Amino acid sequence: MSETNSAAETAAPHRYTAAMAADIEARWQDFWDAEGTYEAPNPTGDLAGDPAQVAKPKKFIMDMFPYPSGAGLHVGHPLGYIATDVFARYQRMTGHNVLHTLGFDAFGLPAEQYAVQTGTHPRVSTEANIENMTAQLRRLGLGHDKRRSFATIESEYYKWTQWIFLQIFNSWYDTEADRARPIAELVEQFENGSRPTPDGRDWSALNAVERADVLGEYRLAYASDAPVNWSPGLGTVLANEEVTADGRSERGNFPVFKAKLRQWNMRITAYADRLLNDLDGLDWPEAIKLQQRNWIGRSEGARVDFPVDGADSITVFTTRQDTLFGATYMVLAPEHELVERITPVAWPEGTHPVWTGGHATPIEAVTAYRKLAAAKSDVERQAEAKDKTGVFTGAYATNPVSGEKVPVFIADYVLMGYGTGAIMAVPAHDARDFAFARAFELPMRCVVEPSDDRGTDPSTWEDAFASYEAKLVNSANDEISLNGLGVVEAKAKITEWLTEHGVGEGTVNFRLRDWLFSRQRYWGEPFPIVYDEDGIAHPLPESMLPLELPEVDDYSPRTFDPDDADTQPETPLSRNADWVDVTLDLGDGNGPKKYRRETNTMPNWAGSCWYELRYLDPNNSSQLVDPAIEQYWMGPREGRPAGGVDLYIGGSEHAVLHLLYARFWSKVLYDLGHISSAEPFHKLYNQGMIQAFVYRDSRGIAVPAAEVEERDGKFYYQGEKVSRVLGKMGKSLKNAVTPDEICAEYGADTLRLYEMAMGPLDVSRPWDTRAVVGQYRLLQRLWRNVVDEETGEVTVVDAEPGEETLRALHKAIDGVGQDMAGMRFNTAIAKVTELNNHLTKAGGPLPRSVAESLVLLVAPLAPHIAEELWRRLGHTESVVHQDFPVADPAYVVDETVTCVVQVKGKVKARLEISPSITDEELEALALADPAVVAALNGAGIRKVIVRAPKLVNIVPA
Repeated sequence: MSETNSAAETAAPHRYTAAMAADIEARWQDFWDAEGTYEAPNPTGDLAGDPAQVAKPKKFIMDMFPYPSGAGLHVGHPLGYIATDVFARYQRMTGHNVLHTLGFDAFGLPAEQYAVQTGTHPRVSTEANIENMTAQLRRLGLGHDKRRSFATIESEYYKWTQWIFLQIFNSWYDTEADRARPIAELVEQFENGSRPTPDGRDWSALNAVERADVLGEYRLAYASDAPVNWSPGLGTVLANEEVTADGRSERGNFPVFKAKLRQWNMRITAYADRLLNDLDGLDWPEAIKLQQRNWIGRSEGARVDFPVDGADSITVFTTRQDTLFGATYMVLAPEHELVERITPVAWPEGTHPVWTGGHATPIEAVTAYRKLAAAKSDVERQAEAKDKTGVFTGAYATNPVSGEKVPVFIADYVLMGYGTGAIMAVPAHDARDFAFARAFELPMRCVVEPSDDRGTDPSTWEDAFASYEAKLVNSANDEISLNGLGVVEAKAKITEWLTEHGVGEGTVNFRLRDWLFSRQRYWGEPFPIVYDEDGIAHPLPESMLPLELPEVDDYSPRTFDPDDADTQPETPLSRNADWVDVTLDLGDGNGPKKYRRETNTMPNWAGSCWYELRYLDPNNSSQLVDPAIEQYWMGPREGRPAGGVDLYIGGSEHAVLHLLYARFWSKVLYDLGHISSAEPFHKLYNQGMIQAFVYRDSRGIAVPAAEVEERDGKFYYQGEKVSRVLGKMGKSLKNAVTPDEICAEYGADTLRLYEMAMGPLDVSRPWDTRAVVGQYRLLQRLWRNVVDEETGEVTVVDAEPGEETLRALHKAIDGVGQDMAGMRFNTAIAKVTELNNHLTKAGGPLPRSVAESLVLLVAPLAPHIAEELWRRLGHTESVVHQDFPVADPAYVVDETVTCVVQVKGKVKARLEISPSITDEELEALALADPAVVAALNGAGIRKVIVRAPKLVNIVPA
């Protein structure tokens, strides 16, 4: 604050200044902590409170989990936290039992990378970051129930993360019941023969390894050798969602390659239909729902089997099974598991030279091409490249409807991440297949009659012909003909034929892939899994949880040359032999045995998949959550049959990561009877972003924004001209403003008001430190309307307010209440400002009733000054739990409105009338007005059109 402002503010000893704000805010924050002001009682258990309080309607309000960064907060971070706090305070004042708290999502890569660089244990740096962030948030006056806060790195928290993993591991999805069931019930079906084993043998005839393999095909958490996204530069594998569009790691921007590794997966695909269908019942932004629908990617089609050499079959999924007669070759993804099995040692006689890629043998060709494909991202592989690449495997498959032998290629434009990783190529009717067929001189057959004049010989076409409107041609065998049928009819008919002949069936496919759940990191939750000498995975009994993360000297996974795809992970935990190799009695009747622990850790998403449940019952050491407590806070209600958190605020960037994963975990826990809410978050609200100007020098390097000077509309740093663009705020961009700075200069209440007043909550807005003073002045005027700046005495009087003031007050109460309920905090502040200005202009001491209502209106937005003024007005109870003012409808309605009276369409009079006037009364008043009488000049009246209370239109005869 400038010296001039500082001198002016100290002239009056009791003026509201930054120093006074700091004193007020610190005192009330201490008071709230000591009194447990924000503690929300649970209906049962150790946290049960006043029964009358529990009887109130509940409101569970949440922010998305923050990660405790070492950089601390900048003013953009608290936007959502302040908004939920304002909303929570308003809900308390309107009679709700409000649960609002905040924990920390504290596992993850940044702390581990910092540990690698500095040698500081991740726990040490993380706990220091949490302490710093907690202090910053406390200074903002956030009304959190601190008893319920936790960090995911606490062993008593991740004990239950591990427990949930075991629930998922010990479950399978029963497609007939459409829900998860305990794996023990599946074993019982195999034992009693009601469900046959894959090879038909009795369950008792299978050895332990074979049984484990069978169950692994059903478990919702399973380990498998599968293609993964391997980042040598990070030394870990990544989920699809953690890989950028250009095929690099989201963290660190390292190249990502396809590799085959044994990893833990979550069978989220079993829930694809439910995850899709249940979106309809959620109060979420449509844009987020659309992103989830697209990510899940449901499509209806058929599975078709193409036999290969009488031994294997290549299974494809297609949405255009009607074009099956036009399939003239096949393409497998380079990573497909069948590639090695079907590739012969020598090229078949007559192999086209173009198909071999210049290699002497199919094995050489396939090996070389696989290496090239592994270096490309999925986006690069699917791009519309001018030149299509691929290589013949040397194998042929049989088209099941035509009996024709078709060559099998591998090509990078086919991905394992969609369908079956194999396609039947119908080049006449698919643009990519057409280009590939041209490049490799493959045959094309028209089976969908073109609607233009190109004819039916694809060799003369410039591109493929694709249509859902045309008729089928050239599509018949001795048993079935699709000729002359439309696409819909043809698809139904061929699907029925495929099913009857056991070579396919109608099916639904999803873009969604199973969730890769392993990370080759140290700073994450250990898996509660051990392996016996046969490599069978065994879950730890609940009595052994939590399995705590051991201390290690070297936190880093082994990293490699970022561009070297021919590498394998080595995890930090694998180097800790005393922890990895253990002798345990798992309580399964086999006594103590030697086991090897799982050395991967869970991804950073694990802890945030269920944290809303821990907020409900944070000290429960005997069960995940007390059922009565969960039912009270999150159980189904009218209008929300799936239950869930009442309001969840956070960024839209988590649409297909955290939100999808959390929904999956909730559904599993719901199916197994552990919770009553099938969805975690009923209402989702995405707040906007606070942006800031980024200044860059001629090299493109960001320079400190605070040191940039503006001269004649141009910007200079240390005398050099710099560019300016609006962007994100952050330490790396050198434009971050910390909340501590603003609190020190103006106070936390001013910061809260400014962030809420900047614009609608769901849109991004630019930060302007110079504009903060506007909200500071509002608080000063508010203070001045209640407190004498010279004496510090309250100036209110016990007198009735005038009618004009009553109308201004009750209109503000009505408008602010509606805006608060609708989270339109910027317009609520505008209405408070308008009322405060009215009271300032009216002059004289405020009537006590008006002053108290004004303080209550401000309380959700600026709680510290409101608490101070409420106490100075003589109240001994906190303002936090006072009733929000209720508007008197008589004063909300305008006393009069202006009615326009027209004669021949021209305005002749304006009448100030009651808004409740009737048409008949208004017509009489208009016709009696002297100006109207003069305008009519004795003429008769043909028609009078009355639109009470705003318009009368008189049409003379």
